[in-house]
Amino acid sequence: MSSLFPSFFSFLGSSLGKKILVALTGMALVVFVFGHMVGNLLVYAGPDAINEYGHTLQTLLHGAGIWIARIGLLVCVVVHIVLTIQVTKENREARSDRYAVHKTTRTTNSARIMILSGLTLLAFIIYHLLHFTVRVGNDYATYKTSLHGETVHDVYRMVIAGFSWWPASLFYIIAMVLLWSHLSHGVQSMFQTVGLSNERTIPIYKTIAVVFATVILIGNCSIPISVMLGWVK
Repeated sequence: MSSLFPSFFSFLGSSLGKKILVALTGMALVVFVFGHMVGNLLVYAGPDAINEYGHTLQTLLHGAGIWIARIGLLVCVVVHIVLTIQVTKENREARSDRYAVHKTTRTTNSARIMILSGLTLLAFIIYHLLHFTVRVGNDYATYKTSLHGETVHDVYRMVIAGFSWWPASLFYIIAMVLLWSHLSHGVQSMFQTVGLSNERTIPIYKTIAVVFATVILIGNCSIPISVMLGWVK
């Protein structure tokens, strides 16, 4: 037992351990991204639907649930980015120049900009939290409404107010395009890292990754576009 934990942490510090952690944190983030999109799409169901969704999140576990989720998400993002940078650096150092050239010719554009898109998405997450959680430049506290006889935050009006400012909508759409690039490569890589892919299944996972990334792109981008065009108001 005394040697169990040192061995475990030694494995996590290895190249394979880091790749597995990158895959696991990536899976957690993929689940969050999908759930977040589904929740946000409730804006099309009207004020009551998305306000009830927001109120449920805010009151989960007496208000602690949302903070547990936020902290868990932040930890996953930081671990995912830091380990991805480390693994990429180690892979580059391990290659010979001839192998590196050969590898580059087979690498997709999405794979080449994984670190850049990941860091840009981190900047977006920070901005998104400042805008909609900390309420910098978007006075969330003033948006109140009545739901089932209870005064709650008006998430519906907050979303519309936030995306009515075109620079915020533009930044959001750019971030979603980068997320599409990140997911279209990252989702397929997750299957490969955990040993669930082979030469026969790789094309299938690539297709799944692109389809999933495209669904996320269309779903998320539709909201600021709909607000800017006045379809949701």
